[in-house]
Amino acid sequence: MSYFNDFNNPQVAALPAHLKQFIVDQHYEHYTPVDHAVWRYVMRQNYSYLKDVAYYPYIPGLLKAGLTIEKIPSLQEMNDALGKIGWGAVTVDGFIPPAAFMEYQSYRVLVIAADIRQLKHIEYTPAPDIIHESAGHAPIIADKDYNSYLSYFGSIGAKAMFSAQDFDLYDAIRSLSILKEMPDADPDEIQKAAELVEYRQQNMGEPSEMALLSRLHWWTVEYGLIGTLENPKIYGAGLLSSIGESVTCMQTEVQKLWYALDAVNYPYDITKPQPQLFVTPTFQNLVDVLEEFANGMAFRVGGAFGLQKAVESKYPCTAVYSSGLQVSGIISNFTVAEGKVSYLQTSGPTTLSYGNKVLNGHGRDYHKEGFSSAVGKLKETNTPLEHMSLAELSAIGIEKGKKALIEFDSGIKVNGLVSDILMRVGRVLIISFTDCTVQDHHAKILLEPSWGVYDMAIGEKIVSVFCGAADKGAFEEIPPISNTGTHHTQYDPNTLALHELYQQVRNRRYGIGDQDLLGNVWDQLEKNHADDWLCALEILEILDHEDIEHELALGIRNFLENKAATEPVLNKLIKDGFYLIHHPVEQKLVV
Repeated sequence: MSYFNDFNNPQVAALPAHLKQFIVDQHYEHYTPVDHAVWRYVMRQNYSYLKDVAYYPYIPGLLKAGLTIEKIPSLQEMNDALGKIGWGAVTVDGFIPPAAFMEYQSYRVLVIAADIRQLKHIEYTPAPDIIHESAGHAPIIADKDYNSYLSYFGSIGAKAMFSAQDFDLYDAIRSLSILKEMPDADPDEIQKAAELVEYRQQNMGEPSEMALLSRLHWWTVEYGLIGTLENPKIYGAGLLSSIGESVTCMQTEVQKLWYALDAVNYPYDITKPQPQLFVTPTFQNLVDVLEEFANGMAFRVGGAFGLQKAVESKYPCTAVYSSGLQVSGIISNFTVAEGKVSYLQTSGPTTLSYGNKVLNGHGRDYHKEGFSSAVGKLKETNTPLEHMSLAELSAIGIEKGKKALIEFDSGIKVNGLVSDILMRVGRVLIISFTDCTVQDHHAKILLEPSWGVYDMAIGEKIVSVFCGAADKGAFEEIPPISNTGTHHTQYDPNTLALHELYQQVRNRRYGIGDQDLLGNVWDQLEKNHADDWLCALEILEILDHEDIEHELALGIRNFLENKAATEPVLNKLIKDGFYLIHHPVEQKLVV
């Protein structure tokens, strides 16, 4: 068995095996000096700007999440801090399937992409990265009302029906985000990937429960505002981690709407700035809207509505009988009589569970070809079968070792030898028959004696239907996983030399190394790395704060001002950097 690092965090330790498969090592040693500089720049900008527009727990929340301005956080540091508020964190490889992401939230574990955005995407990246996941999501976790909403959302989302189209769209988005983060990606490949995302977005058909829930997640957890329409504050991680959109989102051109269930009708595009945002007056309102949506989901409605959702999904789902029996498999068919579900059928490996644990003898191997059973109440009996005692069953002719002929209200008849009666906490779950014939109300044969033992599921109705297996471990359920891997850069000698220059500046900031090395670093930057701007900005910051080498500082400032004037994409980044030099962020305010 491979070693699993739970960081001594109870929430991480409690993760089930089917979620652990997405976890990757952080490999902290792989972060380059440029990566740390990108983190530092974004975090300083965030603190400087967000202290005025972010929801108030954001700044103190940085400390509670184990984050500092100066360096990328390690998973151990984050887990040490988050553990104190009942949360944990793990690293994954880019986007993971929405169903898995939701389920992590239900376990109160933050999913953090191990990679960090490139310098050229410092303002915003369509790919999940450690800035977005940790600096975006983690600080607001400190707010109890919000983290309760987040974990509750996860528990709802983990039961949502999803479709093949959902996975295809997820896979296309993952591929596009990976391409956009590749240093030398072919523009034609990016264009093709973007077109595929757009095509799949336009051809989703009727959106699944997961697709609709993803919209609510987007407009709250990722891009939510709180307060008033006139003066909202940011709490959404997508905005908190974007030094570009956190500013532009407050402009009047971005429409502000009250957050209500209607938000589910607004699709989103992860590759573009949002045309509108939703404002909630309180975090309790988020829970209220989620409840309103969940009340219409298959796991709460059950019945024919839920089973039809499961049939359309084509993924393993669970139908829960009123007895508490859980049937997990690909639900392929069901029948309705007089408005009530009368029969259901699965195809392929199926498990029967109770309390989310597979019943002994009713695992995938036993029901490997599928499962079918009647649903409903017996004719001319007022007491549902699941509530009968052994004596009551015997009184109507159902007794172990004896032949029984029973008929349901729907007209389905079962005639066979009772071989076993399985009960849990006073409820009848399964009655097994041998030498059994099952017919519907038209006398059509549903099961004949040669097919073997008939395990009849007991329950007057189907009270819940949800995506996934009741006992995921025993079902050995493997969620769909993308075959597209994230890109890991191989650095050429010139880039490695640039990394070394960044490291020298970083060391100098902390008083390590030659006090006079900044001029030499600048000479090498000017000669060999003229496209770079952030290292030059960091040198200027040190020179200005120490009030030294004024001529060198003037030369670097002129270089940066010229770059800002001639390269529009860098204009705001460099000017914001100048602002922070003159309005420094004190580390002690954050940690």
